[in-house]
Amino acid sequence: MNTKHLLPGLALGLSAAIGGNALAEEDPIKVGVLHSLSGTMAISESTLKDTVLMMVEQQNEAGGVLGRPLEAVVVDPASDWPLFAEKARELLEEEEVDVIFGSWTSVSRKSVLPVVEELNGLMFYPVQYEGEESSENIFYTGAAPNQQAIPAVDYLMNDLGIERWVLAGTDYVYPRTTNKILEAYLMDHGVAEEDIMINYTPFSHSDWQSIVSDIKEFGSAGKPTAVVSTINGDANVPFYRELGNQNIDSFEIPVVAFSVGEEELSGIDTGPLVGHLAAWNYFQSVDSDANDEFIAAWHEFTGDDSRVTNDPMEATYIGFKMWVQAVEDAGTTDVDAVEAAMIGQEVPNLTGGMAVMNANHHLSKPVLIGEIQDDGQFEVVWSTDGVVAGDAWSDFLPDSKMLIADWTDPINCGNYNTETETCSGQNY
Repeated sequence: MNTKHLLPGLALGLSAAIGGNALAEEDPIKVGVLHSLSGTMAISESTLKDTVLMMVEQQNEAGGVLGRPLEAVVVDPASDWPLFAEKARELLEEEEVDVIFGSWTSVSRKSVLPVVEELNGLMFYPVQYEGEESSENIFYTGAAPNQQAIPAVDYLMNDLGIERWVLAGTDYVYPRTTNKILEAYLMDHGVAEEDIMINYTPFSHSDWQSIVSDIKEFGSAGKPTAVVSTINGDANVPFYRELGNQNIDSFEIPVVAFSVGEEELSGIDTGPLVGHLAAWNYFQSVDSDANDEFIAAWHEFTGDDSRVTNDPMEATYIGFKMWVQAVEDAGTTDVDAVEAAMIGQEVPNLTGGMAVMNANHHLSKPVLIGEIQDDGQFEVVWSTDGVVAGDAWSDFLPDSKMLIADWTDPINCGNYNTETETCSGQNY
């Protein structure tokens, strides 16, 4: 692999040396890569940039798309949420990319959303999120709450007998909305308000001593207690370290995380984390031929057998494969044609089974719960029998439970009210 693939901030034309002269003579199809390569979210997002570059390289080796090479255009929004909008506009207006793969946090996605709608761009968003949104210009390949948060709480409640709940998150839209859904869900299932503790901290928060002390005290009331964590980015490292410092292990107060995967665990001491949990739709440890091939290709591309894979990488892989299929089916990169062709696309996922893109621009995918091992991998302790269709709008919020998203005729709406049979026109 050429090491230039790993350099940030460059427009990477991958076609010249790949696919032969005939392929190189065609105008490239530009693929925008909009992930933070610096700042607090770089710990999570840099790997997704590399994933897109690997997919571009593989597709060019296979002959490109529509007989044309792909060219990756990489920018760095630097974990700066307004900068995501500026960089998205740069990709669409100046670089004239045909598709964007990018964002991690919901605040960055919501910063980009009005730009891609204004300019009729196309974006694939590969990370779990809070739902309550469906844009015609975005395909959501990460988990909606009913594909991660709700199953995780059900597991803790039904399998581990948890009765008290700490909802701990980073202070932005994804944790706040997800916890709003979870609080309503827990109370609907008979959990008393005093048995729910909610706490938010800033990005990159590092001083966890008093918060973890509060969690420990909350868990000393004689009822089984768990932490549901929507803590994002590099703040996870000192959080788990402080749990270990205060001797809180997974038997006393288990933590189930929605934003901690193999990449976040890579390179840190996982001793204090062993036994804690994460809910995703993919783990590197899953045994399947497709996963073995993906991991081998990743190691070959990076030239580093220690590089791990994770759930947002699989979501990027699925979205990229579906986009290629949709462009080929449509016979064009025209955004409107590709959007229409995306509905119903199927791609084998890496856990065995098939990912399907639904009319609400969300995937059907399996749900897995994994237990952290001392090598930084996860042992799957629970999974759904099959795939779960992602809900754009939560069934557990009073303002959302009557809403659906359906981007096919005759509805063609991101938030169709099934009671009034009307579309508000506001899709987020």
